[in-house]
Amino acid sequence: QVQLVESGGGLVQAGGSLRLSCAASGRTFSWFAMGWFRQAPEKVREIVAAINWSNGHTYYTDSVKGRFTISRDNAKNTVYLQMNSLKAEDTAVYYCAADRTAGWGVTTNHLEYDYWGQGIQVTVSS
Repeated sequence: QVQLVESGGGLVQAGGSLRLSCAASGRTFSWFAMGWFRQAPEKVREIVAAINWSNGHTYYTDSVKGRFTISRDNAKNTVYLQMNSLKAEDTAVYYCAADRTAGWGVTTNHLEYDYWGQGIQVTVSS
């Protein structure tokens, strides 16, 4: 059974940094897309970044380009989201997700993801 467990969230001042981790277990994740999503109160869930586990292809939403970096550690079965220069508008619950049918690409539509973590709060104070 696939499990995704997020860690690393918390409270940080604007301009600060956090690193989110997503520990994945339950199977091998070759050719999966791994995504980070976020959802703020009264807003829809949006893609933040995604990475193809096997070829490393990445995607970033425009608002985080140049500030966030997604990466994976195959040996640890863990996906990371390094978040720098954080802004108040980055405040949200962040979710890790896995799409088992991504193939060579990365997936940006949350409806295509099969597995989800429980979510972790990131709060950026201004």
